[in-house]
Amino acid sequence: MTTQERSENAIATRNFAELRNSLEHLPAFEIGAIMCEMPAQNRVLAFRVLPRELAADAFEYLPFDIQQELLRSLGQEEVAAILDEMAPDDRTVLLDELPGTVTNQLLNLLNPQERRIAVQLLGYEEDTIGRLMTPDYVRLRSEWTVQRALEHIRRYGHDSETLNLVYVVDDNEKLIDDIRIRKLLLAQPTTMVADLLEDTAISLKATDDQETAVEAMRRSDLTALPVTDSDGVLIGIVTIDDILDVAQAEATEDIQKFGGMEALDEPYLKIAFFRMVRKRAGWLVVLFLGEMLTATAMGFFEKEIEKAVVLALFVPLIISSGGNSGSQAATLVIRAMALTEVTLRDWWRVMRREVFTGLALGSILGSIGFIRIALWSMFSNMYGEHWFLVALTVGISLVGIVLWGTLSGSMLPFVLRRVGLDPATSSAPFVATLVDVTGLIIYFGVALVILEGTLL
Repeated sequence: MTTQERSENAIATRNFAELRNSLEHLPAFEIGAIMCEMPAQNRVLAFRVLPRELAADAFEYLPFDIQQELLRSLGQEEVAAILDEMAPDDRTVLLDELPGTVTNQLLNLLNPQERRIAVQLLGYEEDTIGRLMTPDYVRLRSEWTVQRALEHIRRYGHDSETLNLVYVVDDNEKLIDDIRIRKLLLAQPTTMVADLLEDTAISLKATDDQETAVEAMRRSDLTALPVTDSDGVLIGIVTIDDILDVAQAEATEDIQKFGGMEALDEPYLKIAFFRMVRKRAGWLVVLFLGEMLTATAMGFFEKEIEKAVVLALFVPLIISSGGNSGSQAATLVIRAMALTEVTLRDWWRVMRREVFTGLALGSILGSIGFIRIALWSMFSNMYGEHWFLVALTVGISLVGIVLWGTLSGSMLPFVLRRVGLDPATSSAPFVATLVDVTGLIIYFGVALVILEGTLL
């Protein structure tokens, strides 16, 4: 019998001692997963039998809507106990999501010390590192011995968010360096902390954007980073679990923008129907209006199409090839920007690379298109007596359109970044729409040159 089943049976028989025994030895994240599967009324009962500290830890792993549900179901004393025991950074995320009046009510339930911490963290602007940091960390002094440092850690490290790293500060609380706990444990007790410093600490500013923390964590390969104010005073740390949440949210937002819509900012099954329609309709309308230009372009070449109807057969092939190549290039460049592999200064290198890439890809597709028309013409008269010129038109057009698609897709993110916009908004559908319209002009332009005097 699984833990989930034992818990459900214990609740059904009102055997709360068994319920507590089945849950209290599990890690907090697993308790959170089990509670997510329970009916609402059972979830409240299970939550109430847990030890207070474990209940607070499990609460942090619950989705926001279930957290809200529990806060409504529990009494004020229970809510106050949970909030007091929660990690400051996780509590800040919860309070920030709630309506202002509810947040104020919950702040009043906190003890004075925790209320001061919560108000301080909420005082930072949204999406800044100050909202992510926790003030629970261990500080050391450089003039201490390793023995004294370890005694200090044993005394004050119980409430620390992490003990993988400890931080050395001066008399003014300014950050000097960080030290891995492993180094302290392996050093001689009489060694001075100052002798262990390497002056390699990577710190963040509380007012920096959260994306800065993601990149810094990736480069440093650490599980926690110190956060300082504008004067270099250590005021908190940011841990890997919060950074992973930010990275996931940013990746989700970019992926949704790639799809040609606004970021939902909510889970797919939780977002309101009309809110989702509104977020998807905006870009869809813009793209639809853009595609109308395709009809305009074809109308401009209406006489040419009447003379050589065979040209219309290849329009879907032509515009889709250009759009696909542009989408590829945009996706590669935007991701490279997100990983800081490419910066604005690299635009010329990217353009030069995409020129040769576009010519190579266009030549491959153009050759396939030419061969396809040639093979079909050996067994049928579908493309008429001037099939060779038609094949040449398609082949050369594909080279030009694919080249234009790769250039457009690769350069548009640079233009958007240069004017201060998010490059992810140059989504694949947007690039495809742009290339569709210009691709038709290239196609019929090449046709006018090659087929003049024969089909045109």
